[in-house]
Amino acid sequence: MEGQVADIGRAVLAGRRLTRPQIRLLVDSAQQAPYEVLYWAHRVRTARFGAGVRLCSIVAGKLGGCSEDCKWCAQSARCGPGTGPARYAGLDDIHAAARQAASRGAASLGIVNSGRRPSTRELEGVLKAAEQIRRDAECGLGICASLGELSDEQAAALHAAGVTRYNHNLETSRGFFGRVVTTHTYEDRLETLAAARRAGMSLCCGGIFGLGESWEDRIDLAITLRDEVSPEVVPLNFLHPIPGTPLADSPRLEPAEILNVIAVFRLILPDVDLKIAGGRESNLRDRQSWMFYAGATSCIIGNYLTTPGRGAEEDLRMIADLGLEVVRELPTSHLGA
Repeated sequence: MEGQVADIGRAVLAGRRLTRPQIRLLVDSAQQAPYEVLYWAHRVRTARFGAGVRLCSIVAGKLGGCSEDCKWCAQSARCGPGTGPARYAGLDDIHAAARQAASRGAASLGIVNSGRRPSTRELEGVLKAAEQIRRDAECGLGICASLGELSDEQAAALHAAGVTRYNHNLETSRGFFGRVVTTHTYEDRLETLAAARRAGMSLCCGGIFGLGESWEDRIDLAITLRDEVSPEVVPLNFLHPIPGTPLADSPRLEPAEILNVIAVFRLILPDVDLKIAGGRESNLRDRQSWMFYAGATSCIIGNYLTTPGRGAEEDLRMIADLGLEVVRELPTSHLGA
């Protein structure tokens, strides 16, 4: 199998798109003898992106008050009283988060709102925050948003205000999606991604792993991202079971399996910015630095929405100790702002 994995790795380096049988072989190999797959994922990462690592940070513009029933989320309507009423960050709070992110080396700040879609008031708040950050020359950050479903008009307004990238994750495969979310559909998510693209924004779209999905579901997600969405950034999240959610008692993924997911996604999606996001600290544990060897090119620095991250200083030290370099833009032209 090692020779076959090497052939697949060389094919990816040569610019060839992997077939499902080739991907299935990679998965089988990663589960039996992972280091060969990790090696080729690292080769591809280095060839495409060199030693660069891009950092981003997020801030909650709105927490709670969500009507959606995503099983993994602490803000889900399934959590009942745990969601609480909606709480909004002020413009000064978001601006302060932007300045802090810039001081830590982040290249972008994502403004994240809970809920299915933004109300007129909520959208206006994000537009004002984006414009304030854009006018601050000391920040110099790219501005991203994650607000749920968008109409074409809302997407155009965000782009006009300076939001250059939109995050809207598919989360998992089409076939598995209905087992973890029932209040909206996979096609709803795809339509929002299309609206953001039509408005001129680049896309940040990935998934969450450890929901009980199979490897076939993971492959299906990767192929959908590659063939239907073509995002510039693919965030990979790993379930951190939260008390009160339906998945509170789910077993955590082992670090070795997480690294396999990263490596397989790198080989399927060789040209995207592969960002490791939620759950990396609690699930990868002492193997966090391995995420870059497995093919990652960026990570979230600082806290998440409802769970803390580790100190930014630790992440910056880890990157330097690996001989990697924090960059504002990765050396691949199509990744966008």
